[in-house]
Amino acid sequence: MTLYLPIAEISVNIFVIVGMGAAVGFLSGMFGVGGGFLITPLLIFYNIPPAVAVATGANQVIAASFSGALAHYKRGTVDLKLGAMLIVGGVLGSAVGVWLYTLLRRIGQLDLAVSILYVVMLGTVGALMLSESVQAMRRVKGGGSGEVRRSSHHNWIQRLPLKMRFKRSKLYVSAIPILGLGFVIGILGSVMGVGGGFIMVPAMIYLLRVPTSVVIGTSLVQIMFTAASTTVLQAATNGTIDIVLAFLLMIGGVVGAQFGAEAGRKLRGEQLRALLALLVLAVAIRLFAELVVVPGEIFSISLPSGESV
Repeated sequence: MTLYLPIAEISVNIFVIVGMGAAVGFLSGMFGVGGGFLITPLLIFYNIPPAVAVATGANQVIAASFSGALAHYKRGTVDLKLGAMLIVGGVLGSAVGVWLYTLLRRIGQLDLAVSILYVVMLGTVGALMLSESVQAMRRVKGGGSGEVRRSSHHNWIQRLPLKMRFKRSKLYVSAIPILGLGFVIGILGSVMGVGGGFIMVPAMIYLLRVPTSVVIGTSLVQIMFTAASTTVLQAATNGTIDIVLAFLLMIGGVVGAQFGAEAGRKLRGEQLRALLALLVLAVAIRLFAELVVVPGEIFSISLPSGESV
């Protein structure tokens, strides 16, 4: 069954789009990521214009994140105070990101910039996460703990001012790196069409030392609000959000996130981190191939719709 998308100006199979949303929603609920880093490349692979894929991908993230966050909130694995601090930084970052997105689109470099950002960010984060998670699994095999080890010495983050206590996460850290992290995620969300979970989750685990059990739900709360801010700004500034496409993705995303959150309960923290790392690396490799592989036809001619040779 096909449906025409008015903004993307392309006909798509409804079941394929809903299936994409469900798969990404499942991963969202399982790993605590918004899924934008997956849905945007998937839409681009399905021939959706990159500008529409980025803006609409951020819209889909809202539904998947809300569904997953609700499931985690019911289990008490969300730090609302920490999430609120991340949201403040994220909303500010979204405004800066939309401005940057508009600039890149105006000079004709948006598609290339998005692809390069994905490859660099996903490749770096995925490699670091995989290395750490493999070490954690070895420690578990040897009878140790799989949780990220808390540093015994005071690093530069712990010496920063404006410290706050976060009871749910058992943290006493400065608000500056938390706001900064949210700000960076907001920018990435606007430019790349992602919720930023693939950066947020590792940063909260390795930089802020938040327990893995709390990271997933808290990350989803922040992603939900940041993606909502990005969606409103993109719609008002660029008009590149395809509502029909977003609605189909949301249907699948909401259902998939519930199953993903349940599946995530059955895996240990280090196993979740390893699976997420492999997923991130797979997307990075696929996008890198798109950048370097020479196409079969270097030159092509496309006619406006309705015309024929």
